[in-house]
Amino acid sequence: MAVKGAVLGDILGSQYEFDRPKNLDWKNVPLISDFPLGFTDDTVMTLAIKKAIVEGADLVETMVEIGRKYPYCGYGGRFFGWINEDDHSPYNSWGNGSAMRTSFIGEHYDDYEEMQRMAEKAAAVSHNHPEGIKGAVVTSTCIWMARHGKSKQEIYDYVLEQYPKEEYEYSIAYSLDEIRPRYKWNESCQGSVPAAMRCFYESTDYESFMRNIFSLECDSDTFGAIAGGVAEEFYGGFGNVDAEGILKKYLDEELLRILNY
Repeated sequence: MAVKGAVLGDILGSQYEFDRPKNLDWKNVPLISDFPLGFTDDTVMTLAIKKAIVEGADLVETMVEIGRKYPYCGYGGRFFGWINEDDHSPYNSWGNGSAMRTSFIGEHYDDYEEMQRMAEKAAAVSHNHPEGIKGAVVTSTCIWMARHGKSKQEIYDYVLEQYPKEEYEYSIAYSLDEIRPRYKWNESCQGSVPAAMRCFYESTDYESFMRNIFSLECDSDTFGAIAGGVAEEFYGGFGNVDAEGILKKYLDEELLRILNY
C-alpha cells in the first residue's frame, strides 16, 4: 500500500527536516529520535487526494476541505494561501509539494496512461509549472512500476530519462556519495524527486531507504513522502519497521480513517 509508505516516510523524515545535526550518525541512529516528529502537509494532502479519488469527489474542494482542518502542518506560503483563500487558481509552482501528494495515484490506477493523466491533474490544480507536473507524474509512475513488478534498474532508467545528468544537478545518475557533499536543502521538484529516488535505488529495504534520506541535509519529510511509496511497493512492506504502530501513534483519527479506506 504505497500511501502508507509515503505517510510513514513523511512522519519519519519530519524529525530532520529543519533540525538535522551536522554529525548525524545516520547509519545507526534510532529511526525515531528525540527530535519532534509527526505528520506534515505531505500526509494531509496525500490523504486528501486519496479521499477525493475514493469518494469520486472534486479534487480541489476536497484538498481545501481537509487542508483547512490542519492549518499549521507545514504548508509553504503560497500553498497556504491557496488552501485558505477564496482563489484556488494554479500559480505555476515547481515546488516538491506536487510530488509528495501523489502516492495513492500510483497505487490506485492500473492503467498506465490513466495513472499519468491523474497525476498531472492532481499537480496542475496548484503546481502547473512543467517541473511541478513532471515531479508528480514521475513519482506516481515509479510507484506504478514498483507495483507492477518492474526491476529497480527499470525504475532507475525511467527516472534518468526524465532527469538526465546533463540537465539536472541532482539527477538520479549521481550516487549518494557524490550528492552528500554538495546537496543543499531544496524545495523544488527537480531538486527533490531524482535525489529521493536515488535514496530508494541505493536501499535494500524500507529502513535503509529512510537512512539514506537521513544521510542528506534535505527536505527529509518530503523525500520520505515522494519515494516512500516506491520503497514500500518494491520491498512488499516495511520489514522490521513497526509501520502500523507508528502510523497509529502519530496520525489522528480522521487521517487514520482515510489511510485505511
